[in-house]
Amino acid sequence: QVQLVESGGGLVQAGGSLKLSCVASGSVFGIVAMSWYRQAPGKQRDLVAAITSGGSTAYADSVKGRFTISRDNGKNTMYLQMNSLKPEDTGVYYCNADRNTLLGGPQNYWGQGTQVTVSS
Repeated sequence: QVQLVESGGGLVQAGGSLKLSCVASGSVFGIVAMSWYRQAPGKQRDLVAAITSGGSTAYADSVKGRFTISRDNGKNTMYLQMNSLKPEDTGVYYCNADRNTLLGGPQNYWGQGTQVTVSS
């Protein structure tokens, strides 16, 4: 099992910045990719950014150039630096991890989420 704990959310004015963190614990060996998802009120949960264990990254078009995903493998921590925030960035941000296991196959885990609110 993998436990994911997010932190760093809060209330910020449009144009401001926040940095989210996600700490993984438990059976972290075998995690091949980690991602940030966002869920706005009344909407589906959408992928914001992803990073592989090798450091490859991908971003949703809506956040390219404003958000940066990174990870510190030694600390089992993933980050999301969010700059130039917009009201439409408001939502609950969830950490997600994909893990491959030899016997159990692929596994997927979610954190509990952290609220980000951007005021106009």
